[in-house]
Amino acid sequence: MKPRPRPSLLRRLLSGLISLVVLGLVVFVNRPVVAFGSDALHDFTINRQSYKEKYGHWAQLPVPAGYRVNAIHAALLSTGKVLIIAGSGNNRDNFEAGTFRTVLYDPARDKFSEVPTPTDVFCAGHTFLPNGNLLIAGGTKSYEVLEKNITHAAGVMKIKNESPAGGPRVFPKGTRLTSADGRVYRTRTDVTVPAATAMKHGDKVMTHAGAVEVWVDAAVAGDAAVVDRPAQYAVAGLKGLDRRNIYGVSDKITREKQEYGGDKTSYEFDPRTERYVRTGDMVKSRWYPTLAEMPNGDVLAVSGLDEFGRMLPGDNERYIRDQQRWVDAPKLKRVFPTYPALHLMSDNRLFYSGSNSGYGSDTIGRTPGLWDLEKNKFEVVPGLRDARMTETSSSVLLPPAQDQRVMIFGGGEVGESAVSTRRTAIADLDAKAPAYEPGPDLPQPARYLSTVLLPDDTVLTTGGSSGYRGGEYRGKTRSDLFNVQIYRPAGNRFEKAAESTVGRNYHSEALLLPDGRVITMGSDPLYDPTGRNPGTFEQRIEIYSPPYLFKGSRPVVGAGPSSVQRGTTVAFATPDAGRVRAARLLRPSAVTHVTDVDQRSVALDVTPSANGVALSIPKAKGLVPSGWYMLFLVDDKGVPSAGRWVRVR
Repeated sequence: MKPRPRPSLLRRLLSGLISLVVLGLVVFVNRPVVAFGSDALHDFTINRQSYKEKYGHWAQLPVPAGYRVNAIHAALLSTGKVLIIAGSGNNRDNFEAGTFRTVLYDPARDKFSEVPTPTDVFCAGHTFLPNGNLLIAGGTKSYEVLEKNITHAAGVMKIKNESPAGGPRVFPKGTRLTSADGRVYRTRTDVTVPAATAMKHGDKVMTHAGAVEVWVDAAVAGDAAVVDRPAQYAVAGLKGLDRRNIYGVSDKITREKQEYGGDKTSYEFDPRTERYVRTGDMVKSRWYPTLAEMPNGDVLAVSGLDEFGRMLPGDNERYIRDQQRWVDAPKLKRVFPTYPALHLMSDNRLFYSGSNSGYGSDTIGRTPGLWDLEKNKFEVVPGLRDARMTETSSSVLLPPAQDQRVMIFGGGEVGESAVSTRRTAIADLDAKAPAYEPGPDLPQPARYLSTVLLPDDTVLTTGGSSGYRGGEYRGKTRSDLFNVQIYRPAGNRFEKAAESTVGRNYHSEALLLPDGRVITMGSDPLYDPTGRNPGTFEQRIEIYSPPYLFKGSRPVVGAGPSSVQRGTTVAFATPDAGRVRAARLLRPSAVTHVTDVDQRSVALDVTPSANGVALSIPKAKGLVPSGWYMLFLVDDKGVPSAGRWVRVR
């Protein structure tokens, strides 16, 4: 039989074109099928053992409807449970209704429970105490009011009492104060004005007026009651000498935006009773403060907005833990932006990494440095690239803590800027002249990046967005980042990890669980995905299982002491002594606004013994602050045991 002639080139081209058109029509008609196939392939890929061994694995945690809250703060308690604090959850309706929420999640039993929340601890500060209680102080006294919603001029007025006679004077909410030209204002709350005090200065006795501040609102709407210069006001209802001795003064009364007001309340959350225990009030009201543990176990509170939404000008205070009360710390006066990241170093100094979250001057208090609390001296640590982009950045004391190196990740310009950075930098604080040196860049510019220390001496970075609160960035409507990296300090490099599925920006958290997984929650985007409507708070929770959980059997920590002392050697049983190569004490996280001053990973010297391992606890208080830690044993493949709780006394 004669062979068939080969089709001409033109015919072959026409046939190919027709095939492409037909294939395109098939794909168009079957788009759902193609999408389903793509999703199925993706699911197949990310669930393969080889993929999980290299990149890890994400899974969403089913949360019963009654326990879904706006996670603003999160802390891992020494019971192994996760404390999730919403307070009012950045929701004015909740605040005005007095609806404040706290939820406990127990990973071991996969159970949720509700905790009564006495006041609005939304945007408070917190840190762990040596006994394992979580100190929580400050919070929200009043919500912000935007300029467009202010109908009546308002301002802070100081009511003064120049008379030492008659004792304190009480003025109820609505007390009228009148200017010299007849403009009337009313107090927003009840107020008690102390009597004047007589004090001797050399040979002279001088009277110091008693004074208290209070919000006042104009009696009439509009701009007629706006005052743009200092003035004095008469208090209604006074008679005789009181009319001269008691009066109001104010710098200005305007229709400008009113910021969030801070609260004074303070609590210790007890992990055993699972209740808030009231302590003495703070000296100053604080919103967005940082609480940092001092070497002796007391706590230093810095920064924040006061009850009238004003930046506190470096007025810091100390919590005396044995007395459960706050005292002024005038010798430790230092200005920081709100939520500054303060890391306790082995020489007992606090390192301010430059990371912060929100309010404050764009120049004052943003320079990184080492703060000597004994002498109140501050040594600047220079060299940070993109030094103006530390707002909403994150920082960690790199593992192991003995290396005394702090790393800063990402960040953005001050305020609601759309400018952010890929920059990372590392400061070796053991160096003779500490300075930041460049680290590897992040894959994309990132704000709000969560950073979690893992027991194998790596750092997980997850979440974040390039734009302000996940908003527009370089033409994109939403800028949440789903790429996840694992930073390896030993090689100074990032390694790609499995991508998350939930966007996390402002008001999001991530922390290490005792079983070695990482839990992530929260996110408070400014807008919805279209960029036209208000955003909705993210209430889904995800769990990430790092690659080490898919690389074979894990070492086991057996019998051993539940408490240890610094500078001693202790024994722990393990059937895996032959393959244990490292031991780490990991201090649990207490995180909000990507500020976490608690987490650290301390290396322990390991000596194998007949029935287990002997572990040496370092001596330095600044290296191993007193409190509860998770003990992890790590084998020759970098696989960690589950964490065992140990208290360092």
